[in-house]
Amino acid sequence: MSPLTALQPLQHLDTVDLTALNAEAALQTRVDRKYLLPLRALPEVLAALPADAQVLEVAGERSLRYASQYFDTPALDSYYGAVHGRRRRFKVRSRTYLDSGGSFLEVKTRGARAATVKDRVPVAVHAADDVLDDDAVSYATDLLADAGIPDAERLATALVPVLVTRYRRTTILLPGTDRHDPSRATIDTDLAWLTRLDGDGRMLRLPASVVVETKSGQRAGALDRALWRHGHRPATVSKYGTGMAALYRDLPAHRWNRVLTRHFSAATVTTVAA
Repeated sequence: MSPLTALQPLQHLDTVDLTALNAEAALQTRVDRKYLLPLRALPEVLAALPADAQVLEVAGERSLRYASQYFDTPALDSYYGAVHGRRRRFKVRSRTYLDSGGSFLEVKTRGARAATVKDRVPVAVHAADDVLDDDAVSYATDLLADAGIPDAERLATALVPVLVTRYRRTTILLPGTDRHDPSRATIDTDLAWLTRLDGDGRMLRLPASVVVETKSGQRAGALDRALWRHGHRPATVSKYGTGMAALYRDLPAHRWNRVLTRHFSAATVTTVAA
């Protein structure tokens, strides 16, 4: 099944622009849930959505191309912080919206109070593809220090590009009960990972799977409930962590073992020119 066919149940829904989407479902206080499911299971879930759900459309496109470049230290401090669930951990990436050309540097931290904070600043298109410039390093240092990450300056200075992910994203705005507590969700298809650690080029594609992420208030949203009715439950998945573990099987991966076994075991890793 192609992603276009799997997303077909959304074609009859009205569209929403980015400004209206953010105004309706900014969700400053939210619950995030991630699901990884077979692409073939997606149509029956989407068919169960309410008729007043809306799909984000940008310049006439509903399925937008994304690319994310993840940065880590040579010792993979970010990866190990995630896989071991360390109290203070971080993630640094540049995200490029390939259709619009916008690009941002994002720093996600989890500090002593267990609160996750994500900040981002715009960067020139492709400026962060290879190395972080002095301004980006300074920005990352300040955010890591504010979150109480030990050795923030050393970590930020050591960051190098580690992994690229590419995918197509469809974003849905879902009404809440009596128009209160709306939720939003993203559906990522055409999943691909590329890494060149130590000059070693590896690529992994997962065309038969889809990542769904929901963001709601205190109550689960309509897409969560549709997923649950069809037997899909939230999964522990990270595009960076799970992708690295799938590409490098010698890395510890206990946090993502269930997802790796169910969805990545048949995936083929190919060698690409470094």
